[in-house]
Amino acid sequence: MIDPPLGEPIDWTGARLPSKVELAGRTVTVRPLDPGVDVQSLFPISHEPSGDPSVWTYLPYGPYRDRREMEEQLEVEAAGEDPLWFSIVPAAYGNAMGRATYLRIDPANGSIEIGHIWFGPRLRRTTAATEAIFLLARHAFEDLGNRRLEWKCNARNGASTRAAERFGFQFEGLFRNHRVVKGRNRDSAWFSIIDSEWPALAAAYEEFLAPENFDADGRQRRSLSQLIGAARETDLPSSGLQLGSA
Repeated sequence: MIDPPLGEPIDWTGARLPSKVELAGRTVTVRPLDPGVDVQSLFPISHEPSGDPSVWTYLPYGPYRDRREMEEQLEVEAAGEDPLWFSIVPAAYGNAMGRATYLRIDPANGSIEIGHIWFGPRLRRTTAATEAIFLLARHAFEDLGNRRLEWKCNARNGASTRAAERFGFQFEGLFRNHRVVKGRNRDSAWFSIIDSEWPALAAAYEEFLAPENFDADGRQRRSLSQLIGAARETDLPSSGLQLGSA
């Protein structure tokens, strides 16, 4: 009898569960959500009159009627273990300017997702935002021992799909009619990084984040996209998949 075409056997005992740890970098700290403290900065940056409520457009919750309603939701989130919620605290400001989670935590198969990501206006397109993603990815692979890190988003969310690609995630496909969010259909774009890709990607992140990659005015000498592109040409396979227009 001919054996069926199965995957390669692997020596696998499972990944570790994430916990509420603090991940500290040069420009940012990613720490467990603290509802009473974090609502003081997260609410005003994400609600009118001074904030940007568009952060809630593609999320299944928010905006909130008032600060107390948001704090109550943060308290529910902080008590959970999947998703596991973190606040993103840039060193330049000292308080929470964005959020992210680990979710779909599957240690038996070594898979974990970064999701529920939003960056406030002052965090967007900053080195701190990039370093926050790097810290979460590095922890997932190097400390927790995962084989796979996922990113998924509404396929119509161009900012998120571009961010996934910039951060080195490979597009895997479109999950049609995946969810109903706020009474609307959501097709989900699916991205991943796997463990064999991570060393080359980590080196690209580290080169980007190094102080010498920035001039005296803080301008980057080489972009993360350039560095990941170079790593992909030499060390990373291409998925061959393309994200179509939504």
